[in-house]
Amino acid sequence: METKSENDNSLSLPMLADDCDKAEKGIVSDRVISNGKTSFLKTTFHGLNALSGVGILSTPYALSSGGWLSMILLLLIACVTFYTSILIKRCMDFDPTITSYPDIGDRAFGTRGRILVSVFMNLELYMVATGFLILSGDNLHNLLPDVNFEFWGLQFGGKQSFVLIVALLILPTVLLKNMSILAYVSASAVLATLVIVGLIFWEATYDGIGFHKSGVVVNWGGIPTSFSLYAFCYCAHPVFPTLYTSMKNQNQFSKVMLVCFVFSTVTYASIAIMGYLMFGSDLESQITLNLQPEKFSSKLAIYTALINPIAKYALMMTPIINRLEKRLQSYCDKKSFSYLNRTILMISSVTVALTIPFFGYLMSLVGAFLSVTTSILVPCLCYLKILGTHKKLGYELVIIGFIIPMGIIVFVTGTYTSMEEII
Repeated sequence: METKSENDNSLSLPMLADDCDKAEKGIVSDRVISNGKTSFLKTTFHGLNALSGVGILSTPYALSSGGWLSMILLLLIACVTFYTSILIKRCMDFDPTITSYPDIGDRAFGTRGRILVSVFMNLELYMVATGFLILSGDNLHNLLPDVNFEFWGLQFGGKQSFVLIVALLILPTVLLKNMSILAYVSASAVLATLVIVGLIFWEATYDGIGFHKSGVVVNWGGIPTSFSLYAFCYCAHPVFPTLYTSMKNQNQFSKVMLVCFVFSTVTYASIAIMGYLMFGSDLESQITLNLQPEKFSSKLAIYTALINPIAKYALMMTPIINRLEKRLQSYCDKKSFSYLNRTILMISSVTVALTIPFFGYLMSLVGAFLSVTTSILVPCLCYLKILGTHKKLGYELVIIGFIIPMGIIVFVTGTYTSMEEII
């Protein structure tokens, strides 16, 4: 065990510096921290793995929905979510017993806070995993548009058949209880992201598409969709407490977050700009659906895009499965019930994917309703409550006072727009 001061844990930027003395803010003078074993480099890689996910495929569509000026929204959300990641760290510095995201809700608002945060966190994980099935079905259908199947006298064709096939391929990974192998597989997400960006650039430069579309400056009607999809790209906040507690040197957590957010934002902006210049307003919900499937570079990009959803589905579902099994294990035989529980959860996810087979709209709904809540609103509200910042007027209160109304506006307008588009 070693003791670290609060000042040592802060990144030396004006936004992140303490605006008043610890005694004035009521922060405990020292935090007793049980160090983990993860290095700065490995933590950075895990953070990039969490942030650089399938959202990269939808950022071009988000840009085409809102126009060029919507890039300002991407940068704004990146800055806001980076700041809220630091607020999570500060909440954990205040109370060393906080080790998970629901713990923050519990420390701020008691049992109700824990339940509310847990519900939003688990629902977000469930919907993101469901989005993986839709994404995989869309891309496989793009490669093999004429494939149809018959099962028990029922005809399955198009995207639905591929969703079912992918679900059957993923099911064994969901039944596995030792997820260490899958964790190593999913760690390829960062490399896969870079490969996709490179292949799309190759397609534009050498396969005849080019960067000839001009696009529009702004499309006000598509701004809520853009905002929601950009928010979805930065929905990794429930993972950050785990990253923080696992670090060997927790003083470096703020720097890890800075590297992760800068890298992810540059990647998201790059592929969004390239995609919009390549396809303009004709962009699909996933840029891989616009690629030429007969080209080798396009096929490679699509197959690479399939790595993340197939490898990460089980990892996304595991926290939900563990919580359900923990609550219900006293009523059922643990081993047999575990397999049944995992299978039923998988079937429910497939049902949702078949019912709402619109990746862009579903991710827009997740971004507005869930990601804004878990990545923007919850960290701000919990920070104000835990540290008592709301009791004293200062620059932090002004910043958070701007962030919360912005988050509520996106929550309301984005959710309404997404539901309307889905219906």
